[in-house]
Amino acid sequence: MPKIIVAIDGYSSCGKSTTAKLVARQLNYPYIDTGAMYRAVTLFFVQNHITLTNPREVDQALSQVQITFRRQGELGRNDTYLNGLNVEDEIRKMYVSEKVSEVSAIASVRHELVAQQQRMGRSKGIVMDGRDIGTVVFPQAELKIFMTADPIIRAQRRQTELLAKGELIGLQEIADNLRMRDHIDTTRAESPLRQASDAVFIDNSLMTLDEQVELVVRLADEQIGLSLRKRETGLL
Repeated sequence: MPKIIVAIDGYSSCGKSTTAKLVARQLNYPYIDTGAMYRAVTLFFVQNHITLTNPREVDQALSQVQITFRRQGELGRNDTYLNGLNVEDEIRKMYVSEKVSEVSAIASVRHELVAQQQRMGRSKGIVMDGRDIGTVVFPQAELKIFMTADPIIRAQRRQTELLAKGELIGLQEIADNLRMRDHIDTTRAESPLRQASDAVFIDNSLMTLDEQVELVVRLADEQIGLSLRKRETGLL
């Protein structure tokens, strides 16, 4: 059976990572959370007091960063490891969220992580979500999804996520943070967030998680079938 790349892009807290994880599980593909990679770099920069406007400091710090993913249990979550330490919970905290878009806008950071992401998907058969997967990392991906949701719904989802981890943050503060991140993500010079021309647009404001996953898996199955037909006819 031919393998494809499923690229899911979209705004912060619109549910794309949760959807991507479950789609990957159903397709039996590895899942790569590129947002977690940028959060891990941000955490390292914060912990080591890196001056973001100093290219030499940034490049030296990047050379010390090693990011890996490990699945916790056969059907468990895919945790992020920074230099051998599990940082999955730490990178989701608000102080990291407040800095991640600024760090992600640095060209050298994006170049390094995009190169890593492209190596991960070299053999296809992968589900990857982020901001520039269908436009920069894998513009040749067989299936591209662009996901969004109403800003208030996104803020509520983010608040629920933080509450589950013991962080009590006001809805307005979260909404302001998301608005700031949206602005940085969509206006940065390096790989801005935008919908690829051939991406399927999904507004999941009124969709259940099961409905989102079912839709993306169906679209993936269609692309896998198309790739199979091309292979059988000698077009692939």
